[in-house]
Amino acid sequence: MSQGYAIELYFDPALENQVLKAWNVLARRQISTQLIEIESRPHITLFSSPYIDPLKLENVVKSFSSKQESLPLSFGSIGSLPNDDNVLFLAPTPTLSLLQFHSQLFEAMKKEGIEIGEEHRPDTWIPYCPVAEEVPKTRMGEAFTVLRDLKLPVAGYAMEIALVEYPPVREVFSFVLGNTVEP
Repeated sequence: MSQGYAIELYFDPALENQVLKAWNVLARRQISTQLIEIESRPHITLFSSPYIDPLKLENVVKSFSSKQESLPLSFGSIGSLPNDDNVLFLAPTPTLSLLQFHSQLFEAMKKEGIEIGEEHRPDTWIPYCPVAEEVPKTRMGEAFTVLRDLKLPVAGYAMEIALVEYPPVREVFSFVLGNTVEP
């Protein structure tokens, strides 16, 4: 896994626990422990970059998050990315509110001159919550079967937005959505 920064959307405790259940089942079966090992937290990645100025980004994210409300999310399907990282994920229903949230963040970052890679632009972004990384190809079928046994959909809210540095995952800053009070 390469090093870098990511803006992540975090969930309410109940939804986070549902995702952690999937991580733990896959870890107990020794299919994937990668997300646990790098000390990640259940999330949807909104943006990532090998390098970013955290101070510049903090002002953008703080201002953006204060104007947002918690965001309803429902994860109703499982999937895999077509790359060599062998990532399995829960896919959120791509609601208008989720897509607008991402698009507004993109616009706020663009306005500040922050470079955004192709995979995180609004017209190409695929929202997902990783549940396993580096799954051995020979165990992909088994991993899908385990995930299919989850009681989907799982629903809740996105409550917080954070900048993390990885790996291992280290939170640089985070803001509760809609919180206009200084810490």
